[in-house]
Amino acid sequence: MKSNLVNWFEIPVTDMNRAKAFYDKVFDISVTIQDFEGTKMGWFPFDSEKPGISGSLVQHQSNKPSETDGPVIYFSSNDIESTLNKVETNGGKVMQTKTEISPEIGYMGVFIDCEGNRISLYTNAQT
Repeated sequence: MKSNLVNWFEIPVTDMNRAKAFYDKVFDISVTIQDFEGTKMGWFPFDSEKPGISGSLVQHQSNKPSETDGPVIYFSSNDIESTLNKVETNGGKVMQTKTEISPEIGYMGVFIDCEGNRISLYTNAQT
C-alpha cells in the first residue's frame, strides 16, 4: 500500500446547520455544505499541502449519530484544553478532559458533539 490506510471519514448528523455551526465554532473553521440528491454533506477544510486526511459531516436517513457505538475519530488539536473549552458553549459535552496517553505518544481528550457523536482530540505537543 502506497499510502496510510485511512483516507476519509464521515460523521453522521441529523441537523446539518446545527452541526456546521458547532464544528465551525469549536475548531474555528468553515464547513462547506452541499446537497447530493438528498444527502447533505458538510465538507471540512482540506489543504493538500498539509499532512493528514479530511472528511465530512453527512446527513442521511441511513446514518445515525452515536456516543457509544462505532469508530472514534481523532481530530488534531494544538491546544486540547482550549478546544474542549468551546465544546459545551456550542452544544456539546466534554467526556474526558486533556489526558496524557504517555510521554512518548502525547495527549487526548473526548467530547460528544451537538449531534451525539463521540469525537476525540489528539496532540503530541507537550503543552
